[in-house]
Amino acid sequence: MSFPFYVNPEQMAQDKAEFARKGIARGKSIVSVEYDQGVMMVAENPTRLHKLGEVYDRVAFAGVGKFSEFDRLRKMGVQWADVEGYRFSRDDVRGKALANVYSQILGEEFSRSMKPFEVEVVVAEVGDPELAGHEGNSLFKIGFDGTVQDQEGFCVIGGSESNLQSHMQSNYRDGLNLAEAIALGREALQRAENGTPDLPAKSLEVCVLDRSQTGRKFKRLTGDEVAALLG
Repeated sequence: MSFPFYVNPEQMAQDKAEFARKGIARGKSIVSVEYDQGVMMVAENPTRLHKLGEVYDRVAFAGVGKFSEFDRLRKMGVQWADVEGYRFSRDDVRGKALANVYSQILGEEFSRSMKPFEVEVVVAEVGDPELAGHEGNSLFKIGFDGTVQDQEGFCVIGGSESNLQSHMQSNYRDGLNLAEAIALGREALQRAENGTPDLPAKSLEVCVLDRSQTGRKFKRLTGDEVAALLG
């Protein structure tokens, strides 16, 4: 009589976590920074495949790791936000609720599947002074296992997170303008283990959630605009 192969659940979880971390480490890091007019996201990305994107009026997404997996999550977030905005109102679509949706998806995938998602994602929401209780910005980091962290000021995801986190903690301050925020983000990315020294502006993907814009707050900056801001 044969017996089924037994694997210690704790060991299986550790193996899946190690597998996911290795996949994430192969991707380029992403830095999100609060500045005086909203939230800026910057990634080293010389390709045409976007790692940053709009989800809804005041909400944006950033993903690192396996592109097909985090792009699938982005699209799921867009669909969720469209339904929520239609059922209730556009102002009811919140970054915190979307972060919880991603947490459930990634947590269930990590628990049930042999192969977890090899991704880390950030959900950013720009504050609106006209919405009571939502005047401030929000940054949520969601891990491959569904863990959610509420970040303040800045957020770093990717394989070189610890190095970049130290640099940001030492150099971030409140009230940065957009040019200063982009420069700080680029300085951090250049210190990543798999980053590019003297990272050129044309290799940066930069998006902002700008509260001064009317209607939709998301804007993708061109290479020329980034170069001009970096001086």
